[in-house]
Amino acid sequence: APVITIIAGTDTVERGSSWTDAGATADGGETVTSSGTVDTSTVAAYTVTYSATDAAGNTGTATRTVNVIDTTAPVITVIAGTDTVERGSAWTDAGATADGGETVTSSGTVDTSTVAAYTVTYSATDAAGNTGTATRTVTVADTVAPVITLLGDAELTLEVGDTFTDAGATATDTVDGNLSDDIVVTGSVDTTSVGTYSLSDNVSHAAGNAATPVTRIVIVADTVAPVITLLGDAELT
Repeated sequence: APVITIIAGTDTVERGSSWTDAGATADGGETVTSSGTVDTSTVAAYTVTYSATDAAGNTGTATRTVNVIDTTAPVITVIAGTDTVERGSAWTDAGATADGGETVTSSGTVDTSTVAAYTVTYSATDAAGNTGTATRTVTVADTVAPVITLLGDAELTLEVGDTFTDAGATATDTVDGNLSDDIVVTGSVDTTSVGTYSLSDNVSHAAGNAATPVTRIVIVADTVAPVITLLGDAELT
């Protein structure tokens, strides 16, 4: 029978790509025919059989094995979402998709009560066992400062020697709630000395944002005239 020589070719191909049969030759120059198909859309080992028959009716055969493989992981596309959120608000995962329609799963949590950068990882595995991943970064920020409300008068006048008691202030934060006990007061009032005194109230919340300070002005004045007491007679002859 004719001796068939298979011509070297690229016989390991990626799923979805094209494959070209390099063919075969017969040592007697006989015509070589082939049978068998290669489906590059399906992972498998395929056999192509070559045959040639000489003038005496002798038939020779040879075979080629073509391996269709899948080593390409799914490509995951992260869907755009709102990924910078204010502390204490809600965050919704916009999700992700895989180019081959594979099921995408996610891992990682976002704690919107704590300022930080969080990573959510998406993964999908195809039928061949290849896994693709992609990540989303979610930033929890706190940009809202506490609000301070001054109690009592923002400006008052005292007589020198009077007693001064600061009416204080309250502070609230959208997430941390009542921060009144954390208010820091700077400045002092000396009611024994005439002058204008300033007291500043400020507070910061857990994320470090400071409130806009509020100021109380205390004026210590001396408006009482001296009292003169006459010694001796007010009138004498």
